[in-house]
Amino acid sequence: MKKLLSILLSLMLVVSLYSAVFAEDYTIVVNLKTLSSEYWQVVKGGIDKAAAELGFAIDVQGPAAETEIAEQVAQLETQLAQNPDAIVIAPLDQDAVIGSITGANYQGIVVFCDTDANYAAKTAFVGTSNELAAFSGGEYGVKINGANTKALIIYGQEGDNTSNLRRAGYRRALEAIGLQPVAELSGNNTTDGGLKVMEDQLIANPDINLVLCHNDDTAVGALTAIEAAGATGISIIGFNGDAFAVEIIAKGGSSLVGTIAQQPELMGYQSIMAAVAALRGEDVPVEQPVDTVVIDASNVAQFIN
Repeated sequence: MKKLLSILLSLMLVVSLYSAVFAEDYTIVVNLKTLSSEYWQVVKGGIDKAAAELGFAIDVQGPAAETEIAEQVAQLETQLAQNPDAIVIAPLDQDAVIGSITGANYQGIVVFCDTDANYAAKTAFVGTSNELAAFSGGEYGVKINGANTKALIIYGQEGDNTSNLRRAGYRRALEAIGLQPVAELSGNNTTDGGLKVMEDQLIANPDINLVLCHNDDTAVGALTAIEAAGATGISIIGFNGDAFAVEIIAKGGSSLVGTIAQQPELMGYQSIMAAVAALRGEDVPVEQPVDTVVIDASNVAQFIN
């Protein structure tokens, strides 16, 4: 009898342990804005780190470029058809993404990473307060020229929520000293887009002395145009703290004087952990901001390291 009881207890322990492991074997899928840029690869690095700690695979996808809204929607529809336990999304277009979620009648955990969306049933948003971050970068930028600031804003994708928030933050920094931007134009978050905008604006508004960009790719495009034209007296502020931009700032002597650094690895990691916490039934804050800092010549050494 004692032997039988011992066997039964052992079996119960095995079942209990199996159930605990199985319960943690969640199906989580991720769709980022793209996987073809340094920034989003770093976000993915944080996701991969979380997956390694948790001990299960996470499907991470993203379109070829941040302009490919239709491709992201198609990927999402395929991922949602698998009925995952949770999905983490960095939406290119919030209406298109929300349409995919509601169209699939998805009832699982939804976490937005980097870019928020007005989805009533979202579990959490993990990311930068884009408006506050852009305000801090714009505030830094206007100190360079003060009341004589002639600012160009090169924003991201038309209609993108992140782009709208960063524009608002930059505008607010200018408005704080009674100024308006000389021009606001989309660079489509690409180096070529920033290059083309800057080339045109050096002709249309040659008195520009500050360029506020929505990412570092755009900033480098603007920098290339300025250097090719031999223009001087122009300061560029980038956004993201990408390694190539930090290296340019560290080298010195160029128009790129600062970048607003996010923490993309932490953002990716925290997004997965928020989804897992919700799946475990824990209380999860809806808003989970990730801090930023302006990197310039005064602090660049610590970021190079």
